[in-house]
Amino acid sequence: MRNKKSHFIFLLAAVLFSAAFSGTGCQRSQGKPLRLGYLVGDLHHLPALVALEKKLFEQADLTVEVAGVFPAGPEEMAAFRAGELDIGYVGIAPVVSSVANAGAEVKILSLVNEEGSAIVVPSGSGIGSLPDLRGKFIAVPGYSTVQDLLLRIALEERDVAPDSIKTVVVKPPEMGEALRQKSVSAFIAWEPFAAMAVHSGGGKILLTSSDIWPHHPCCVLIVSEPALRDRPELGERLRNVHQKAIAFISSHPEESIDIAVKRTGIQKEIIREALTRISYTAKFNPEHLKRYVHFLAEMKYIKIKDEHEFLNRLLSECGK
Repeated sequence: MRNKKSHFIFLLAAVLFSAAFSGTGCQRSQGKPLRLGYLVGDLHHLPALVALEKKLFEQADLTVEVAGVFPAGPEEMAAFRAGELDIGYVGIAPVVSSVANAGAEVKILSLVNEEGSAIVVPSGSGIGSLPDLRGKFIAVPGYSTVQDLLLRIALEERDVAPDSIKTVVVKPPEMGEALRQKSVSAFIAWEPFAAMAVHSGGGKILLTSSDIWPHHPCCVLIVSEPALRDRPELGERLRNVHQKAIAFISSHPEESIDIAVKRTGIQKEIIREALTRISYTAKFNPEHLKRYVHFLAEMKYIKIKDEHEFLNRLLSECGK
């Protein structure tokens, strides 16, 4: 009888041990893969590529899988609304618009980068300033994107009436060709698409986003509210991974460039130039975020009753 009882205890222990390490039982809910999204070829999202390549998520006991690589922010936010993503790197403006207008259940955990966009015109076109673009077509990645807002700020500051230019939506990977085909006279996009246009010989930079709004926030790290409800500690753990990735980029610039080449397939010299116009930081300037929200509300891209209450709802506790 004693032998049978001992045998039973041994089998039970073996089953529990197997369940703990095979992903069944309680461990499975904790180890369920987090679905990550980011934008195609977007060097603003290099911290995500570094975290994947250097296994920083695994070091934080987080299982992460890439569930979507999107052409622009609005498409990524549509995936969040559909419940297809848990965490994402994306422009701040699409996040604000999607939360305000479409009820996206996400929280901002951290800033990702400042600046990193540019207005590009054809080289040899004779276009030397923004007023020269009156009456012409300018491509933007999407309405209510960071780049759309930057363009409007640039026009306003240079006394160019917004209705004197014609904006069209073109996905950034297609902007260089649109410029070459003269479908548009200029485009505004995030890096590396500006650098790519310059390196092809067909484009020149008219204004960088640092010329338009120095140190402006651009992309953010977000997490779905359902994921946070399931795992309350998740926000802080993701933020720590993100900060480690930014620190790695700062301390290992050449290896970070190699990771970008490997993960995007973009030429090294293009990446090297593009990174000179991007500043990676996790630190939020609350006044800058307020300016985005106010600008979107003023443009009637979003409708909110109380900007302060909305900002509090948008930010996670660890993102404040």
